[in-house]
Amino acid sequence: MGCTTPFGGLCKMKTIGVLTSGGDAPGMNAAVRAVVRSAISLGMNVIGIRHGYNGLINGDITPMDIRSVSEIIHRGGTALYTARCPEFKTEEGIQKAVDNCKKFGIEGIVVIGGDGSFRGARDLSIRGIPCVGVPGTIDNDIASTEYTIGFDTAMNTAMEMVDRLRDTTQSHERCSVVEVMGRHAGHLALQVGVAVGSIAIMVPEIPCDVSSVCKKIEATRKTGKKHFIVVVAEGYEKPVTDIAKEIEATTGVESRATILGHVQRGGNPTVRDRVMASYMGNAAVELLKNGIGNRVICYSKSEIINRDIYEALQMKKDFDVDAYRMADSISL
Repeated sequence: MGCTTPFGGLCKMKTIGVLTSGGDAPGMNAAVRAVVRSAISLGMNVIGIRHGYNGLINGDITPMDIRSVSEIIHRGGTALYTARCPEFKTEEGIQKAVDNCKKFGIEGIVVIGGDGSFRGARDLSIRGIPCVGVPGTIDNDIASTEYTIGFDTAMNTAMEMVDRLRDTTQSHERCSVVEVMGRHAGHLALQVGVAVGSIAIMVPEIPCDVSSVCKKIEATRKTGKKHFIVVVAEGYEKPVTDIAKEIEATTGVESRATILGHVQRGGNPTVRDRVMASYMGNAAVELLKNGIGNRVICYSKSEIINRDIYEALQMKKDFDVDAYRMADSISL
């Protein structure tokens, strides 16, 4: 039987689970909070699944109530923890997860994570456990949505770190070559590069060799510029250490490489990430309330929508070439 909502409707699910999977992203806690409280307001039970799909396979679960998610909306990381789970890619692992869903009475799951997490949600949906994906990754590389939870916080964190680095770069009249995260995508590097006024942005999507960066540095030196910031996406073909060495050897400008690393995943989420996570978490519960799974929550044209997981996983995300060209034109 379903559960009766406080507003008189019939909820088709009595108990749902929620998990976070893959890399952590600021705002995941806000999404978990929204899922738990939205479900409880509809008269549903909520089970927290710790350590992602690994926890689902091993039965690492905990019942959640309204107070379980108090004081987490402002925290980075994920209170449910996260982990990679190679076992879940096997038929045996998936079957263990399905069996545990039946054992603990989990009728549907909200999965917060990236494309890899959504593939797991698809596999469970196929086997009769309706799942709804909520996009959470600082890389903003999920094609089905214009925005992913954590992206705004990561941009601001990287910008603040580069601003601090600039003080030393300016004092020593150096070139700082800064690697930001983004996996195989340059969305984060592009936005950060624009925000910090970098002389060049190097991403895997747009051809840009080091020699062209050196020419730009030499040209701007003639106009009086004495220090430089180069932002590089981690998916770029060359390591930042090699780029820095080549810039120094070619231009004579002392150059240093800096890898910001996982600091970009941490910290208190911004307003945008907290709000978007809340909207998306609530939208996921609304789908499960009606027994609808195999969907992904997306942000498109200023609206929260949902798409079929198969469709979402097949989509390709375009890089904003116009924004890249604009950035290049003003980096003088």
